[in-house]
Amino acid sequence: QVQLVESGGGLVQAGGSLRLSCANSGRTISSTAMGWFRQAPGKEREFVAGISWSGGITYYADSVKGRFTISRNNAKNTVYLQMNSLEPEDTAVYYCNTKPARNDYWGQGTQVTVSS
Repeated sequence: QVQLVESGGGLVQAGGSLRLSCANSGRTISSTAMGWFRQAPGKEREFVAGISWSGGITYYADSVKGRFTISRNNAKNTVYLQMNSLEPEDTAVYYCNTKPARNDYWGQGTQVTVSS
């Protein structure tokens, strides 16, 4: 069973930074591609960033390219999202999941709010 728990969200001013963490307390996901997703109020959940099982390949939505960095530590069963130069449009609940996502793996997410 995979149990994903996101943390690290908060309130930050535009231009600020946050680092999100996604810890898996269940079976290892070290051989699985992972992704970060987000859902803003009134909008559908969207893909933000993805990383291969080894961490050697990363890819991003155009809206965050150059500002966000996804990484992982397989020894700690954890995936990270470093978010820099945050914009009010980045305000959302952020989730991690496998890539492609599985419906039974969605956690509670972590709220990120960027003030202008």
